[in-house]
Amino acid sequence: MQIATDLEQQTHRPYPASRRTQSGVVACEETLAEEVPVALVYNGISHAVMLATPADLDEFALGFSLSECVVGRAGEILDLEIVERRSGIEVCMQLTAERAQALKAHRRSLAGRTGCGLCGTESLDQLARRAARVDSCAVLTEDAVAQALTQLQHHQQLFGLTGAVHAAAWCDRGGRIELLREDVGRHNALDKMIGALAQQRRSFDDGFALMTSRASYEIVQKAAAAGIAVVAAVSAPTGMAVRVAVESGVTLIGFARGERHCVYSHPQRIH
Repeated sequence: MQIATDLEQQTHRPYPASRRTQSGVVACEETLAEEVPVALVYNGISHAVMLATPADLDEFALGFSLSECVVGRAGEILDLEIVERRSGIEVCMQLTAERAQALKAHRRSLAGRTGCGLCGTESLDQLARRAARVDSCAVLTEDAVAQALTQLQHHQQLFGLTGAVHAAAWCDRGGRIELLREDVGRHNALDKMIGALAQQRRSFDDGFALMTSRASYEIVQKAAAAGIAVVAAVSAPTGMAVRVAVESGVTLIGFARGERHCVYSHPQRIH
């Protein structure tokens, strides 16, 4: 695995600005989050271009590959190289022959944006792909989500600097945050978290995902594909997200704030 480090480390930079206050306008310097085009290339063919925070890109590529069902396990990616180009970053992966053939047969080309999970989807059939089924007996303690929420701010370092990124946290069943990944795109943050767990060969059946965003359908779909049984979000879910959660066996929690939350599907996992 070869990784280019220059552009990948530029997650944030200072920019000159003018700040208006009650006492007038003052010149200042603001720290802003960076986003760059990241092309995910499989066996020499570009599959997707996403705007992403240029950090943890090996985890992002692995997590995307798993959550989008490009591969079924990490070992089906034989090699991964991160290459800086003038216009962005390429993550070049070499798949096993079987996976490469399957991808070629069902390939889609999409241009991702930070707030959209549909850009470039070629047909309604692709959008409506059946969600994976999660059959997990995982049970969370009653206050696990509240416990995780109390730790979020401490782990969100890039958000603390910029105020402009989402986070996906992996929490144990008692609510302790074990790892967290940040990105300008909520889907990207989840993919990075999934990739990090996969790299560590961690079980997706031993905790829950906490998102600092709304719970859209693709968040639930990606979680189900990875085998994550419980997803909690600080904001609301969409109706489609709830329908996908019901179908896929995912426990979906929304409006997780303080000690309050709302469970929309499969509440038997919350004890």
